[in-house]
Amino acid sequence: MAIILRLDRVMADRKISLKELSEKVGVANVNLSKLKTGKVSAVRFSTLNAICKVLECQPGDILEYIEDDDSE
Repeated sequence: MAIILRLDRVMADRKISLKELSEKVGVANVNLSKLKTGKVSAVRFSTLNAICKVLECQPGDILEYIEDDDSE
């Protein structure tokens, strides 16, 4: 199972910087940066809720499931 984070794409669509999003969401810039680059193993629902509220999007706009290739 692979979950791909598309926060960078949604931010670009909304023309919002990481710094601005960080201030509006109330999450440290470094933590949002890790989320944006996909270098996290978990996301709090409260954080996801705040991001979706600020970006006016759905969780599915930020998170994408891609099935693993099990042919190995």
